[in-house]
Amino acid sequence: EVQIFNTILTTLDNKVIILANGAVANDTIINFTKAKKRRVDWSFGIAYGDDLKVAKELLSKFIKEDSRVLQEEENFVGLGELGDSSVNVTVRAWVKVEDYWAVFFDMNERVYTEFDAAGLSIPFPQMDVHVQNENA
Repeated sequence: EVQIFNTILTTLDNKVIILANGAVANDTIINFTKAKKRRVDWSFGIAYGDDLKVAKELLSKFIKEDSRVLQEEENFVGLGELGDSSVNVTVRAWVKVEDYWAVFFDMNERVYTEFDAAGLSIPFPQMDVHVQNENA
């Protein structure tokens, strides 16, 4: 709602934001729901030594099996990063705006429950500490 001095926005989680019109005119507003489709981005870490091919095939399968993912769009699964504690696989999938969060959370849960059965582990950050004895 645009008023004489303020613009009032309602967020997706029903918070009301009141912005001075000067801020609205001089800043960027991001609208996540204007378009009919939106890309969901994930980064899933697997342990060094795990089979990258298995991870990519499994993630591609998850995307193909989810009827909410727009299969006619260019979805993506690929090696995103060689991180400090994990090999990070990037997944990008297009969905209808109204399906965004359900697809996001369902994919996270599916990865968590099915990676282990496929022999893939989700690593956590760790550090090796080597102690040297100076008196020796």
